[in-house]
Amino acid sequence: MKRYLVLAMRRPTFDASVVAPHKAFLDTLRDRDLLECTGGFTDGSGGAYVLRNIDSLAEAQDLVALDPLVLQDASEPTVREWTLR
Repeated sequence: MKRYLVLAMRRPTFDASVVAPHKAFLDTLRDRDLLECTGGFTDGSGGAYVLRNIDSLAEAQDLVALDPLVLQDASEPTVREWTLR
């Protein structure tokens, strides 16, 4: 099964009001069985999540583009195909 690691690094202009909509977005992904795990970095610089049941990198990128963190330009996303070992 393909997985995609999404790194979301906070921009200097990060606004904490985006956190609740971002968490709701992640809940939606979890409900659709597209989210494997998620978490924030302990230094507060951002976080990561792992997508599953996605067919391609392009599909993963399209999905991440809908994340409120991205829509509100609060974080810089990086999406990579990832192998869990």
